[in-house]
Amino acid sequence: MATAIGEIVRNGILFDVKNWNQPMTNSDAFVQSIDRLFDALEERNINYVLVGGVALLSYVEGRNTQDIDLILSSSELEALPEIIVSDRNQDFIRGQWNRLQIDILLTQNELFKEMTQHYVTERQFGDRAVRCVTVEGLVILKFYALPSLYRQGQFDRASIYENDILLLNLSYPVDLDLTFRVLSDHLLPSDLREIRAIASEIDAKIKRFATQKTKLEEES
Repeated sequence: MATAIGEIVRNGILFDVKNWNQPMTNSDAFVQSIDRLFDALEERNINYVLVGGVALLSYVEGRNTQDIDLILSSSELEALPEIIVSDRNQDFIRGQWNRLQIDILLTQNELFKEMTQHYVTERQFGDRAVRCVTVEGLVILKFYALPSLYRQGQFDRASIYENDILLLNLSYPVDLDLTFRVLSDHLLPSDLREIRAIASEIDAKIKRFATQKTKLEEES
């Protein structure tokens, strides 16, 4: 069972050195605001899927995160008028729920729609059961984002995503052949070749870690 979502996001903000000159005031109210968001999702029967860093932390120990990432349709977003939209394009919306940043992947994108249909499970965060993307869905979404991140020169974020994929593959048996079959319908052939090369590098790291683990076991 993962920590409650409000605690995850609050800790992500508190432990980020960039925020130390601007201490969070009334952090309990911030946590309660996140609880109200998920109460609203449930009470309004919204077909959401939790993705991103919070979803990742329900499967592996990893980096801190300071926002909520959801997959929603445009019509479902309309049922959440409390979200103030600050940026929008065809596939993505960034908004604010009180002081909380929310990034929304829209189901107009066929891959994001596929996530809501085939890659959803229920995960426990504190005392709340949440509709969450599966491990396989997370890996697919991380790989899908990488070509765009590289084209934009966001190498720090790309490195984080590659490490997320590594951590997931270290802990779970992910079928990468299936991952690439799914992505072949949504990526350019050149992008698909690039992420296959990245996957090979990740696989080499996993094999190296396995070798080191075997050595330690033999020495102990």
